[in-house]
Amino acid sequence: MGEVIAGLAGTPQGATLAMALALLSAFSHAIFGALQKWRFDPWLTRGAIDGFYCLGALPVALLVMPWPEPHVWPILAGAFVIHTAYKYVLAMAYERAAYTVVYPVVRGTGPLVTVLGAWIVFAEVFTLVQWGGVLLLSGGIFGLAAWNLSRTNVDRGALQVALALAFGTGIIVACYTVYDAWGIRSTVNPFTFLAWFFVVDGLAFPFLAVRRWRRLANPPSAVPLLARGFLGALIAYVSFGSVMLATRLDKVGEAAVLRETSAVFAALIGWVFLKETVGPVRALLMALIALGAVVVEFGGG
Repeated sequence: MGEVIAGLAGTPQGATLAMALALLSAFSHAIFGALQKWRFDPWLTRGAIDGFYCLGALPVALLVMPWPEPHVWPILAGAFVIHTAYKYVLAMAYERAAYTVVYPVVRGTGPLVTVLGAWIVFAEVFTLVQWGGVLLLSGGIFGLAAWNLSRTNVDRGALQVALALAFGTGIIVACYTVYDAWGIRSTVNPFTFLAWFFVVDGLAFPFLAVRRWRRLANPPSAVPLLARGFLGALIAYVSFGSVMLATRLDKVGEAAVLRETSAVFAALIGWVFLKETVGPVRALLMALIALGAVVVEFGGG
Protein backbone atom coordinates (compact mmCIF):
# COMPACT_ATOMS: atom_id res chain seq x y z
CA MET A 1 0.00 0.00 0.00
CA GLY A 2 2.89 2.34 0.75
CA GLU A 3 4.24 1.76 -2.75
CA VAL A 4 0.86 2.70 -4.23
CA ILE A 5 0.79 6.01 -2.35
CA ALA A 6 4.39 6.75 -3.36
CA GLY A 7 3.58 5.96 -6.99
CA LEU A 8 0.54 8.26 -7.05
CA ALA A 9 2.38 11.23 -5.53
CA GLY A 10 2.54 14.16 -7.95
CA THR A 11 0.11 12.62 -10.47
CA PRO A 12 -3.41 13.82 -11.42
CA GLN A 13 -4.83 10.69 -9.81
CA GLY A 14 -2.86 11.47 -6.67
CA ALA A 15 -4.24 15.01 -6.61
CA THR A 16 -7.80 13.69 -6.81
CA LEU A 17 -7.17 11.20 -4.03
CA ALA A 18 -5.52 13.92 -1.94
CA MET A 19 -8.62 16.11 -2.30
CA ALA A 20 -10.88 13.27 -1.17
CA LEU A 21 -8.61 12.46 1.78
CA ALA A 22 -8.46 16.12 2.87
CA LEU A 23 -12.26 16.39 2.85
CA LEU A 24 -12.54 13.11 4.76
CA SER A 25 -10.10 14.54 7.28
CA ALA A 26 -12.18 17.73 7.56
CA PHE A 27 -15.35 15.85 8.36
CA SER A 28 -13.73 13.47 10.82
CA HIS A 29 -11.76 16.26 12.53
CA ALA A 30 -14.92 18.23 13.21
CA ILE A 31 -16.35 15.17 14.96
CA PHE A 32 -13.06 14.74 16.79
CA GLY A 33 -13.12 18.32 18.02
CA ALA A 34 -16.70 18.02 19.24
CA LEU A 35 -15.83 14.82 21.13
CA GLN A 36 -13.00 16.58 22.94
CA LYS A 37 -15.24 19.43 24.10
CA TRP A 38 -18.60 17.70 24.53
CA ARG A 39 -19.64 16.44 28.00
CA PHE A 40 -16.27 15.67 29.60
CA ASP A 41 -13.35 17.83 30.67
CA PRO A 42 -11.23 18.30 27.49
CA TRP A 43 -8.05 17.19 29.25
CA LEU A 44 -9.62 13.90 30.31
CA THR A 45 -11.14 13.24 26.90
CA ARG A 46 -7.87 13.93 25.13
CA GLY A 47 -5.99 11.66 27.51
CA ALA A 48 -8.43 8.81 26.90
CA ILE A 49 -8.23 9.29 23.12
CA ASP A 50 -4.44 9.40 23.09
CA GLY A 51 -4.14 6.33 25.28
CA PHE A 52 -6.31 4.25 22.99
CA TYR A 53 -4.72 5.33 19.73
CA CYS A 54 -1.22 4.83 21.16
CA LEU A 55 -2.06 1.30 22.32
CA GLY A 56 -3.91 0.51 19.08
CA ALA A 57 -1.04 1.67 16.88
CA LEU A 58 1.75 -0.02 18.86
CA PRO A 59 1.23 -3.64 17.65
CA VAL A 60 0.80 -2.41 14.08
CA ALA A 61 4.04 -0.42 14.30
CA LEU A 62 5.97 -3.31 15.87
CA LEU A 63 4.57 -6.30 14.00
CA VAL A 64 3.13 -5.11 10.67
CA MET A 65 5.04 -2.10 9.38
CA PRO A 66 8.69 -2.02 8.32
CA TRP A 67 11.05 -0.54 10.91
CA PRO A 68 11.60 3.22 10.44
CA GLU A 69 14.87 4.41 8.96
CA PRO A 70 17.32 5.86 11.54
CA HIS A 71 16.73 9.46 10.46
CA VAL A 72 12.98 9.12 11.12
CA TRP A 73 13.32 8.84 14.91
CA PRO A 74 14.41 12.46 15.47
CA ILE A 75 11.54 13.56 13.20
CA LEU A 76 9.08 11.59 15.32
CA ALA A 77 10.55 13.17 18.46
CA GLY A 78 9.93 16.61 16.97
CA ALA A 79 6.36 15.61 16.08
CA PHE A 80 5.81 14.56 19.70
CA VAL A 81 6.89 17.99 20.95
CA ILE A 82 4.82 19.99 18.45
CA HIS A 83 1.64 17.92 18.85
CA THR A 84 1.87 17.86 22.64
CA ALA A 85 2.13 21.66 22.62
CA TYR A 86 -0.87 21.85 20.28
CA LYS A 87 -3.05 19.65 22.48
CA TYR A 88 -1.99 21.43 25.67
CA VAL A 89 -2.77 24.92 24.38
CA LEU A 90 -6.03 23.80 22.74
CA ALA A 91 -7.24 22.18 25.97
CA MET A 92 -6.56 25.44 27.82
CA ALA A 93 -8.61 27.33 25.21
CA TYR A 94 -11.50 24.86 25.47
CA GLU A 95 -11.55 25.40 29.24
CA ARG A 96 -12.26 29.09 28.80
CA ALA A 97 -14.70 29.45 25.88
CA ALA A 98 -17.31 27.62 23.84
CA TYR A 99 -16.29 25.03 21.28
CA THR A 100 -18.02 26.99 18.50
CA VAL A 101 -15.91 30.06 19.33
CA VAL A 102 -12.53 28.40 19.87
CA TYR A 103 -12.65 25.87 17.03
CA PRO A 104 -13.25 28.35 14.15
CA VAL A 105 -10.47 30.67 15.35
CA VAL A 106 -8.02 27.77 15.45
CA ARG A 107 -9.02 26.52 12.03
CA GLY A 108 -9.14 29.99 10.45
CA THR A 109 -5.60 30.84 11.50
CA GLY A 110 -4.11 27.56 10.30
CA PRO A 111 -4.47 27.84 6.50
CA LEU A 112 -2.99 31.33 6.24
CA VAL A 113 0.17 30.31 8.07
CA THR A 114 0.33 26.84 6.49
CA VAL A 115 0.34 28.22 2.95
CA LEU A 116 3.24 30.50 3.87
CA GLY A 117 5.06 27.61 5.53
CA ALA A 118 4.55 25.34 2.51
CA TRP A 119 5.98 28.09 0.30
CA ILE A 120 9.10 28.35 2.49
CA VAL A 121 9.67 24.61 3.03
CA PHE A 122 8.34 23.01 -0.16
CA ALA A 123 8.49 25.96 -2.61
CA GLU A 124 4.74 25.67 -3.22
CA VAL A 125 3.33 28.73 -4.96
CA PHE A 126 -0.33 29.76 -4.84
CA THR A 127 -1.85 31.80 -7.65
CA LEU A 128 -3.62 35.10 -6.92
CA VAL A 129 -6.93 33.31 -7.44
CA GLN A 130 -5.96 30.68 -4.87
CA TRP A 131 -4.91 33.36 -2.40
CA GLY A 132 -8.33 34.89 -2.87
CA GLY A 133 -9.83 31.51 -2.01
CA VAL A 134 -7.69 31.29 1.13
CA LEU A 135 -8.87 34.73 2.23
CA LEU A 136 -12.49 33.77 1.52
CA LEU A 137 -12.18 30.59 3.54
CA SER A 138 -10.31 32.10 6.49
CA GLY A 139 -12.53 35.18 6.45
CA GLY A 140 -15.62 32.98 6.56
CA ILE A 141 -14.17 30.96 9.44
CA PHE A 142 -13.26 34.07 11.44
CA GLY A 143 -16.69 35.50 10.68
CA LEU A 144 -18.23 32.32 12.03
CA ALA A 145 -16.20 32.68 15.21
CA ALA A 146 -17.26 36.34 15.59
CA TRP A 147 -20.93 35.47 15.06
CA ASN A 148 -20.77 32.66 17.60
CA LEU A 149 -18.95 34.97 20.00
CA SER A 150 -21.65 37.63 19.79
CA ARG A 151 -24.13 35.06 21.06
CA THR A 152 -21.99 33.60 23.85
CA ASN A 153 -22.22 34.70 27.46
CA VAL A 154 -18.78 34.33 28.96
CA ASP A 155 -16.45 36.28 31.20
CA ARG A 156 -14.63 38.81 28.99
CA GLY A 157 -11.31 38.28 30.70
CA ALA A 158 -11.50 34.53 30.18
CA LEU A 159 -12.64 35.12 26.62
CA GLN A 160 -9.62 37.26 25.74
CA VAL A 161 -7.31 34.56 27.06
CA ALA A 162 -9.26 31.89 25.16
CA LEU A 163 -9.00 33.80 21.88
CA ALA A 164 -5.28 34.35 22.34
CA LEU A 165 -4.85 30.64 23.03
CA ALA A 166 -6.97 29.80 19.98
CA PHE A 167 -4.83 31.99 17.71
CA GLY A 168 -1.70 30.41 19.17
CA THR A 169 -3.14 26.96 18.59
CA GLY A 170 -3.85 27.88 14.96
CA ILE A 171 -0.21 28.81 14.46
CA ILE A 172 0.87 25.50 16.02
CA VAL A 173 -1.57 23.70 13.68
CA ALA A 174 0.20 25.30 10.71
CA CYS A 175 3.59 24.30 12.11
CA TYR A 176 2.63 20.68 12.65
CA THR A 177 0.92 20.45 9.24
CA VAL A 178 4.10 21.50 7.44
CA TYR A 179 6.32 19.48 9.79
CA ASP A 180 4.23 16.30 9.44
CA ALA A 181 4.22 16.69 5.65
CA TRP A 182 8.01 16.89 5.72
CA GLY A 183 8.14 13.87 8.02
CA ILE A 184 5.86 11.61 6.00
CA ARG A 185 7.71 12.55 2.81
CA SER A 186 11.05 11.62 4.40
CA THR A 187 10.12 7.93 4.70
CA VAL A 188 9.90 5.25 2.03
CA ASN A 189 6.69 3.81 3.49
CA PRO A 190 4.26 6.53 4.67
CA PHE A 191 2.30 4.03 6.76
CA THR A 192 5.40 3.30 8.85
CA PHE A 193 5.55 6.98 9.74
CA LEU A 194 1.82 7.07 10.50
CA ALA A 195 1.93 4.01 12.78
CA TRP A 196 4.83 5.34 14.82
CA PHE A 197 3.38 8.84 14.83
CA PHE A 198 0.28 7.57 16.65
CA VAL A 199 2.46 5.67 19.11
CA VAL A 200 4.67 8.61 20.09
CA ASP A 201 1.91 11.22 19.89
CA GLY A 202 -0.18 9.33 22.44
CA LEU A 203 2.48 9.07 25.12
CA ALA A 204 2.02 12.27 27.14
CA PHE A 205 -1.65 13.10 27.59
CA PRO A 206 -2.84 9.86 29.25
CA PHE A 207 -0.56 10.66 32.20
CA LEU A 208 -1.71 14.30 32.32
CA ALA A 209 -5.34 13.13 32.22
CA VAL A 210 -4.88 10.63 35.08
CA ARG A 211 -3.25 13.32 37.22
CA ARG A 212 -6.09 15.74 36.50
CA TRP A 213 -8.77 13.09 37.12
CA ARG A 214 -7.31 12.35 40.56
CA ARG A 215 -7.33 16.04 41.48
CA LEU A 216 -10.97 16.67 40.56
CA ALA A 217 -13.41 17.06 43.44
CA ASN A 218 -16.00 14.98 41.57
CA PRO A 219 -14.19 12.93 38.91
CA PRO A 220 -16.44 11.43 36.22
CA SER A 221 -17.04 7.74 35.85
CA ALA A 222 -14.20 6.10 33.96
CA VAL A 223 -16.38 3.81 31.81
CA PRO A 224 -18.17 6.44 29.64
CA LEU A 225 -14.98 8.48 29.46
CA LEU A 226 -13.01 5.50 28.16
CA ALA A 227 -15.79 4.70 25.71
CA ARG A 228 -15.53 8.25 24.38
CA GLY A 229 -11.75 7.86 24.19
CA PHE A 230 -12.02 4.63 22.19
CA LEU A 231 -14.38 6.24 19.67
CA GLY A 232 -12.18 9.32 19.46
CA ALA A 233 -9.12 7.19 18.76
CA LEU A 234 -10.83 5.53 15.80
CA ILE A 235 -11.79 8.96 14.43
CA ALA A 236 -8.27 10.29 15.03
CA TYR A 237 -6.77 7.55 12.86
CA VAL A 238 -8.99 8.74 10.00
CA SER A 239 -8.59 12.47 10.62
CA PHE A 240 -4.83 12.75 11.07
CA GLY A 241 -3.95 9.81 8.83
CA SER A 242 -5.99 11.13 5.91
CA VAL A 243 -4.53 14.63 5.92
CA MET A 244 -0.96 13.34 6.26
CA LEU A 245 -1.44 11.03 3.29
CA ALA A 246 -2.97 13.95 1.37
CA THR A 247 0.17 16.02 1.97
CA ARG A 248 2.29 13.10 0.72
CA LEU A 249 0.23 12.88 -2.47
CA ASP A 250 -0.18 16.54 -3.40
CA LYS A 251 0.40 20.13 -2.30
CA VAL A 252 0.52 20.72 1.44
CA GLY A 253 -1.20 24.11 1.22
CA GLU A 254 -4.17 22.82 -0.76
CA ALA A 255 -4.67 19.87 1.61
CA ALA A 256 -4.51 22.22 4.60
CA VAL A 257 -7.10 24.59 3.13
CA LEU A 258 -9.50 21.80 2.22
CA ARG A 259 -9.18 20.35 5.69
CA GLU A 260 -10.34 23.63 7.20
CA THR A 261 -13.79 23.08 5.76
CA SER A 262 -14.03 21.19 9.05
CA ALA A 263 -15.39 24.49 10.41
CA VAL A 264 -18.49 23.93 8.27
CA PHE A 265 -18.89 20.39 9.56
CA ALA A 266 -18.26 21.63 13.11
CA ALA A 267 -21.07 24.18 12.79
CA LEU A 268 -23.40 21.44 11.57
CA ILE A 269 -22.37 19.23 14.49
CA GLY A 270 -23.01 22.10 16.88
CA TRP A 271 -26.46 22.56 15.35
CA VAL A 272 -27.48 18.89 15.33
CA PHE A 273 -25.90 17.56 18.51
CA LEU A 274 -25.20 20.61 20.71
CA LYS A 275 -28.57 22.22 19.84
CA GLU A 276 -27.00 25.45 18.57
CA THR A 277 -28.84 27.63 16.06
CA VAL A 278 -27.45 27.97 12.50
CA GLY A 279 -29.60 30.74 10.98
CA PRO A 280 -29.05 32.68 7.73
CA VAL A 281 -25.85 34.49 8.79
CA ARG A 282 -24.01 31.35 9.80
CA ALA A 283 -25.32 29.57 6.70
CA LEU A 284 -23.88 32.38 4.53
CA LEU A 285 -20.52 32.20 6.30
CA MET A 286 -20.42 28.44 5.87
CA ALA A 287 -21.11 28.92 2.17
CA LEU A 288 -18.16 31.37 1.97
CA ILE A 289 -15.90 28.79 3.60
CA ALA A 290 -16.96 26.13 1.10
CA LEU A 291 -16.58 28.56 -1.82
CA GLY A 292 -13.07 29.50 -0.66
CA ALA A 293 -12.08 25.84 -0.59
CA VAL A 294 -13.41 25.33 -4.12
CA VAL A 295 -11.50 28.37 -5.39
CA VAL A 296 -8.25 27.13 -3.85
CA GLU A 297 -8.69 23.63 -5.27
CA PHE A 298 -9.54 24.69 -8.81
CA GLY A 299 -7.85 28.08 -9.06
CA GLY A 300 -4.34 26.80 -9.55
CA GLY A 301 -4.45 26.97 -13.29
